[in-house]
Amino acid sequence: MNLLRTLAAISSMTMLSRITGLLREILFARAFGAGAYTDAFNVAFRIPNLLRRLFAEGAFSQAFVPLLAEYKNQQGEEATKSLVDHVATVLVWATLLTAVVGIIAAPAFVFLLASGLDKTGFSAAVWMTRLMFPYITCMSFVALASGVLNTWRQFKIPAFTPVLLNICFILAAVFLAPYLKHPVYAQAIAVVVGGVLQIAIQIPSLVKIGMLPTLSWNPRVGLADPGVRRVLKNMGPAVFAVSVAQISLMINTTYASWMETGSISWLTYADRLMEFPNALLGVALGTILLPSLSKASQEQDHGEYSALLDWGLRLTFLLAMPAAVGIAVLSLPLIATLFHHGEFTDAAAYGSAKPLVAYAVGLVGIILVKSLTPAFYARQDVRTPVRIGLVVLVATQLMNLVFVWKFKVAGLALSISVAACINAGLLFYFLRKKGIYAPQPGWPKFFARLVAAVALMGGAAWFGAQQFDWLGMHGHGFLRAGALFLVIGACMAVYFGTLFALGFRLKDFKRRAK
Repeated sequence: MNLLRTLAAISSMTMLSRITGLLREILFARAFGAGAYTDAFNVAFRIPNLLRRLFAEGAFSQAFVPLLAEYKNQQGEEATKSLVDHVATVLVWATLLTAVVGIIAAPAFVFLLASGLDKTGFSAAVWMTRLMFPYITCMSFVALASGVLNTWRQFKIPAFTPVLLNICFILAAVFLAPYLKHPVYAQAIAVVVGGVLQIAIQIPSLVKIGMLPTLSWNPRVGLADPGVRRVLKNMGPAVFAVSVAQISLMINTTYASWMETGSISWLTYADRLMEFPNALLGVALGTILLPSLSKASQEQDHGEYSALLDWGLRLTFLLAMPAAVGIAVLSLPLIATLFHHGEFTDAAAYGSAKPLVAYAVGLVGIILVKSLTPAFYARQDVRTPVRIGLVVLVATQLMNLVFVWKFKVAGLALSISVAACINAGLLFYFLRKKGIYAPQPGWPKFFARLVAAVALMGGAAWFGAQQFDWLGMHGHGFLRAGALFLVIGACMAVYFGTLFALGFRLKDFKRRAK
């Protein structure tokens, strides 16, 4: 398998997802702005979405995929199918129970997450939370299906599934919202419909490889499987290890709910933009690396293991560093071009741009964590990321005490950014200390050339940003978008032109997985 080609394929699907996601956010900002009801929706969606990342995608995938690869490579198709059936049974029943509890206890969850909401916002958040809680069950099945398909090296369908949710958001905002008393409720309905569609699109691919799960009415059948117990054993600490940033984001929502109205939405708009490069590179790399690293680990091929990880780290720096600098310098142009329409005011644009700059500080660290954490889970080492996660979580909240006082909403984003860099640094340190990863030759020369290219690109971005009145072009969306594309295009030309002049070639980053 050509890893670079596979990464490009996954990233192209993810790009489609992020483009539709940005379109959804543009329509959301235009239609709903940044106020009490948008804060309520963001709070309500964050609760099931956090649980999805904690239990369905993050911890579950990290615990399940290495074990699935072991079964596939060592125990044969029949045992692997049995494992998939039993894991699916336990996962679906557990998340159904979680959804019931969530629906009943929605007021308590909303209060814990955003106690600063006013009465109107609180009631709206509770209603939408109850409607969206079943989303976790849908996404649990999607996460299992994606893990299976990725292990069979079928990456495109899992990478495409988020597009369906974005399409539902867009259609709901355009066609359903105008007919509702509270238009933002249309977005909550879209979440549920999108979850069902994401299940549906995975089923044909699972049938094709003979791995469509057969669910049992009795969850004890699944719990009796030793493989399921191994997944659950690893999931417990993995829930914490892979979700430090999400837990911190949830705590930050509580802080933001006590700030001025719109603060939660400003933080959310900035977070959405940061998810763009994070998903294109970080999630895509993690998706590719986990099954490949798991296979190399099981075969005790230490050279292949280090080479795979080294390849992932170099690509991360090559693409994440210019993205971080570009986002920081062009924060206001990006926010203005994408969201400064309709109900989205100048104040909201400035309010969203500040946390975006703060998030950019830690973008490289955030993406590095996506590559470094699978390196431990591929070896079924859960304890090390857990210990690091505990340190990072404490550090994040200590930094909040300083940064929030100084930078307000932007301080919340800055604490997550710095914490992500600490997380990545500690993960790398223990990989080296345990002798798991041996860097390939040429890193000093690689960094020197990379820093030179990023510096020139940053200068071009700063110069381009000064040439236009981004907020003053309100009402001239196409003109503003054209100006932004011109600046970004010039930055890309400077960056990749400099890299080419310094000797970088595409063939240097091609790699095949064994």
